[in-house]
This record gives sequence, C-alpha cells and structure tokens, in this order.
Amino acid sequence: MVFALALAFCAFAVQDAMAESNMGLKALGVNAGLVSPEDIDETIGFGVFADWGNLSPQWALGSNLDYWSKTEDMGDVGFGSMEVGVRDISFTTRAKYLFAVSSPKFQPYVGGGLGLHFLRAEVTIPETPFFPEESVSDTQTELGIDLGGGFRTPIGASTELAGDLWYSIVDDFSQLSLKVGVAFKMQ
Repeated sequence: MVFALALAFCAFAVQDAMAESNMGLKALGVNAGLVSPEDIDETIGFGVFADWGNLSPQWALGSNLDYWSKTEDMGDVGFGSMEVGVRDISFTTRAKYLFAVSSPKFQPYVGGGLGLHFLRAEVTIPETPFFPEESVSDTQTELGIDLGGGFRTPIGASTELAGDLWYSIVDDFSQLSLKVGVAFKMQ
C-alpha cells in the first residue's frame, strides 16, 4: 500500500513538473565578441547557440558551439620569427536561472554549465641554415565548467538581442568571453 501511494505521488509530481516545463527548440542564434584566454592576448570569438526552453518558470536550458583562434609572433629567434597559434572549439550546455523582473522586455539571468573544449596548439619554428621550417602541434579535449550570465531583450517580433559574459574554467586555457548576438525565435 505504501509503495502504491509513493508511486502515485511520484507520478503526479512528474506530471506537474512536465506541465510547468516548456522544452523544445525555442530559438537559434549567432554571436560574436571578445575572448580573453589565460596567458594569451584577447581575440575575437564566434558562436552559434540554441535555446531549448524552460525546465520550470525560473530555469532555462541552452547550448553553444563557440570558436576562437589566436596566433602570436614570439619574435626573432635568430633566423626568423617563431609563431605560436592556439584555437578552441567548444560545445557547452548551460542551465540559466531567470530573474523575476517586472518588465517582459528585459530578461537577465545567471547560470552554469559544462562544456567540451577541443584545443589545438601549434608552434612554427623558422627555417635555419641547418634545419627546414618545422611545425609542432598538439590537440587535447578538455572538460570545462562555465559560470556567467547575461540578458535577452526583444528587438523585433521574432528576434532578441542577447548579451553574455561567461568564464570557462578549462585546464591551462581558462577564458573569459563577452559576446553580443541575435536570437531568432523558432515558435
């Protein structure tokens, strides 16, 4: 009897939670902005994102596919200039807490999430009288933790302006990104 009551309670609780959720592809967007990787000069980053709807009235879910790349000249090493290049392609999923606001035209949020970062570093050593030019590269896949927030505000009937500030904690390549984009509503 207790088991049946517990099962019935769980079924009603799940039904209520599903009634409050509004999941599905709600918007697709593009963004661009500044990325400041650890120990590297700032660079431009680009991305696409998807809004997957609300888990509850206060919690939303989204995902991002982002890219940045930076090549720096390390200066003369005797017979030429050595270059170091780094790039990151990341796929992240983020949960966002939507603040209760009185205006429906401005929605701020904070959140966190997890991401996979596909990192590549390459060093190009210039040609010398004794050796040809040589490039050495390394790729790694790292798990990252994202913390940040942003806002959304309508700019048209089916478009929103999106502003985000996120800090990604990634082994040896933690990064701060500030991006602005446009979201196109799907429904």
